[in-house]
Amino acid sequence: MKKLLLAAMALLGTYSATGQKTIEGVTVEKNLTVAGQELELNGAGLREKLWYNLYVGALYVTIKSSDGNTLVDADKAMAITLDITDEVVTQEKMKSSVEDGFGDSCSTKERKAIQSEINEFIGFFSEAIVKGDHFEIAYVPGKGTLVSKNAKYIGTIKGLKFKRGLFGIWLGNDPVDEDLKEGMLNQ
Repeated sequence: MKKLLLAAMALLGTYSATGQKTIEGVTVEKNLTVAGQELELNGAGLREKLWYNLYVGALYVTIKSSDGNTLVDADKAMAITLDITDEVVTQEKMKSSVEDGFGDSCSTKERKAIQSEINEFIGFFSEAIVKGDHFEIAYVPGKGTLVSKNAKYIGTIKGLKFKRGLFGIWLGNDPVDEDLKEGMLNQ
C-alpha cells in the first residue's frame, strides 16, 4: 500500500508548504509575473506520449477557472509554461507538434486566418531543445503572445485570434493531452 501511495504521489505531483507543486522533478511556482501583472497557478500536469514523460505544463491566470473554452476565448492575461522533461523532445518534434496542435485547435478557416502567425511562432523554435528547457508563453491583452525560452525573450505575436488557437492546443475541445488539460484546469 505504501508503494502504491508513493507511486501515486510521484505521478500526480506533490505540494510543498509554500504551495509550490512538483511534477516529474519540476517545481511549478504558485505565481508568475507577466508584464508586471501577477498571475496565479490555475493547475499543472504532465504531457505524456506512449511511455515518455515529455514536459510539465502549467497554466497561470488572473481568475481561476476549470472551463478551458472560457480561458481560450478570454482577452485576459494568462500564461502557459512548458518544462521539457525528456530528451526525446527535439526542435523538429516541437515544430511538428505545434503544427498538429493548431490543426486540432482551429477550424480550417480559423487556421488560414492566422497561418502567418503560426509560421512565425514555429520559427521561435529555431534553436535546439534539450531536457531542462523552460518555455513561457504569455498572453497580454493589447500586446499579444510573448514567448521566452529559459528566461530569454524570443518574440511577440499579436492578436487574440492567434492566442485562441495557441491556447486551444492545451485547453480546447481536442487538446494535445486530455490528462494535461485536466491538470491545467485543476479538475
